[in-house]
Amino acid sequence: MEDIEHTKTKAYSPQTNGICERFHKTIKTECYDIMFRRKIYTELKEIQQDIELWLEFYNRERAHSGKYCYGKTPWQTWVETKGLAKEKQLENLFYSSDSHCVRTNADE
Repeated sequence: MEDIEHTKTKAYSPQTNGICERFHKTIKTECYDIMFRRKIYTELKEIQQDIELWLEFYNRERAHSGKYCYGKTPWQTWVETKGLAKEKQLENLFYSSDSHCVRTNADE
């Protein structure tokens, strides 16, 4: 077990939930505000399609200045750091959270 504790944060609280609050502001100003000014939607699936298109743009084309991106897109950041994530996961296969060695198939 990873000893992960579920917590709740107060809404509109950038001190405790800043990354999510910033994303909510960005999607509101760059997606929703523009979408609903340009088009009258008659079906929920139309809204969903436009949001998915915006999310694709947000993740693959829009440069980010946030933590870890340094002016790259989230997709570029993910591709460039995927190897590091895999290494970290491999390390976790050999050591549990309480630092005891875990037996793997390679040990047999």
